[in-house]
Amino acid sequence: MTKNTAKQTKTCHSRDHWITLNGQVLPPAEKDSTGNRHVKAIPRPMITRQANYPTGCDIPMHSHRWGQLLSITEGLIHVEVKGVGHWVVPPHRAVWIPAFIEHDSKAVNSISMQNIYIEPSLHPHLPDQCQVIAITPLLRELISAVVQLDTLYDEQGSDGRLVQVMLDQLQSIPQQPLHLPLPSHKALLKMANALIKCPQDNKSLEEWAAKLAFSERTLARYFKKETGMTFGQWRQQARLLAAISFIAAGKSISCIAQDLGYNNQSAFIAMFKKALGKTPAKYFDVE
Repeated sequence: MTKNTAKQTKTCHSRDHWITLNGQVLPPAEKDSTGNRHVKAIPRPMITRQANYPTGCDIPMHSHRWGQLLSITEGLIHVEVKGVGHWVVPPHRAVWIPAFIEHDSKAVNSISMQNIYIEPSLHPHLPDQCQVIAITPLLRELISAVVQLDTLYDEQGSDGRLVQVMLDQLQSIPQQPLHLPLPSHKALLKMANALIKCPQDNKSLEEWAAKLAFSERTLARYFKKETGMTFGQWRQQARLLAAISFIAAGKSISCIAQDLGYNNQSAFIAMFKKALGKTPAKYFDVE
C-alpha cells in the first residue's frame, strides 16, 4: 500500500526567484531573507543552482519568470501543474518547466538536484509545456559542466558555447511517458484522485459510472475528452507512475505488483517493460 508521508511533509521555500506563490503575485525583491540575489539582478540569460531536499519536502504552488530544467541526480520528485496533471521525475531524468507555469513539487525521498534557469529569449525552440526527459550520457556531462560555471560566465566565449550545446541537446531529446493528466470536471477529478491514492482499486468503468451517477458511455466520453486517454489507459498510467515511486522507496517487485492490483508479478513486469522499455529492476540503472 502507499506509504503515508503526511507527518514527514515540510514546506520548503526558495522565494528569491519566484513571481507567484499559490496564485498570488509576489513583490519584486533583489534579495530574499537569506541574502540570495534575485535572478533578475544577475545579468546573464542562464543561472544554476544545486540543492538537496529531505524526504517529504513540499514546495508549494509557484511560478518563475524563467524556464526551469530540474535534473534529479538522486531520489525522486513529484511535480504537479495546476489544472493539467502531474509528473514523476526519477533519478537520471529531468523535468522541463516553462516560464510562468504554476507548479508545485514534493520529494518522495531525499533528493539531490541540479537546477538550470533559462531566460525565455535564450530558448525560443524549447517546449512550451511541462515534460520529463531522459538524461543521456552526453547531456549529463553537459549539465554537470554548466552548473559549475561562474555566475557571471563569459557569454561570448567557451562558456557561452557550452550553454548553447546543452540547449541544442535539450531540444533533440524526446519526452518520457511519465505524465498523468488530470481531468477538470469535479466528479472525474474526485475519481482520479481516489485512484491515485488507491492504485490497486479494480472497480470497472461501469462501477465508477454508477458511483458517480453517470451512464458508462457518458463517463467514458468525458474521461477521454478531459485526459486524452481512455479510462483503462489512464489507470495503467497511474499505476505505472505509482510503481516508479514504490521502486524508488525500495519496495520489492512482488509487493509492488500486489499493491497495484496485479494478479501476479509477471503481469506487472510485462506491463512496466512494455511502457518504459526496461524491467522494474533495471529502470534506475544509469545508461
